[in-house]
Amino acid sequence: MQVSVLAGGVGGARMADGFARVMPPEDLAVIVNTGDDFEWHGLLVCPDLDTVMYTLAGIANPQTGWGIVGDTWRALEMLGRYGGETWFWIGDGDLATHVYRTFLWRQGMRLSEITDRLRRALGVPVAIWPMSDDPVRTIVDTEEGRLPFQEYFVRRGCAPRVRGFIWEGMERAQLSPEARAALEAADLVVIAPSNPYVSIGPILALPGVLELLERRRVVAVSPILGGYALKGPAAKMMAELGEVPSALSVARRYRDFLDGFVLDRVDAALAPAVEAMGIRPLVTDTVILDPPARARLAEEILQWVASWV
Repeated sequence: MQVSVLAGGVGGARMADGFARVMPPEDLAVIVNTGDDFEWHGLLVCPDLDTVMYTLAGIANPQTGWGIVGDTWRALEMLGRYGGETWFWIGDGDLATHVYRTFLWRQGMRLSEITDRLRRALGVPVAIWPMSDDPVRTIVDTEEGRLPFQEYFVRRGCAPRVRGFIWEGMERAQLSPEARAALEAADLVVIAPSNPYVSIGPILALPGVLELLERRRVVAVSPILGGYALKGPAAKMMAELGEVPSALSVARRYRDFLDGFVLDRVDAALAPAVEAMGIRPLVTDTVILDPPARARLAEEILQWVASWV
């Protein structure tokens, strides 16, 4: 079975890691949100791509889920002494990734080619593809005005109330050729337990993605458990946008192309409502903080989908 995982953030990286642990690497591709990308002191930073890459390389910081385990902060401290902005935390090892990525990018290399070079250098056998080689930037429309995503997420700690989202550059962006090929080859597309608005939303907004998903078998894993998100502002965003923070709300967002939906046991009572939408529900333990749990959930999803045939 060829599988493509749509991912963003820590939840997406952990789900991708689960599949990487139970599948041949040549049968798996991870397509990653790039709406979070931004330029920091002249460097191209791709937080979701790096979180996925570091997790699959086994070097992600287990406490935060992002960054590199055991990293140091000398460069950031020195930057602060010079008076530079240091609100976005980048460790010394992480900094090397952004320096080299930016060097290759300014030479004219596509982001997909750069990402492939970086993941191979880290020994990651699974293909990781940015959703697009074209710059797309998520802007959060808040009651305090429009904020670039990292300003909202990191600098402001998700505090401003959300009114909506704008994706700058989406009108010119295209699905990357490698991501398109992975989706076209996929027997199964898994939407990871990532934020539906800012991690999965930009991928779905790219021209042609919804049409591709409508022709594929698609399963989503809920990022909401018992009305809460394990990590990140998804539940807060739902409430501020007038939606009930629940797994059912996530299923409704994806219902037009969804074949299966994975709920945590705490939301077992929602399974009949999911089934009433014509979507197969799977109720299981969706907390995947450690590698064995990730592998167990990925294997369970694969076996569940195989049983549909």
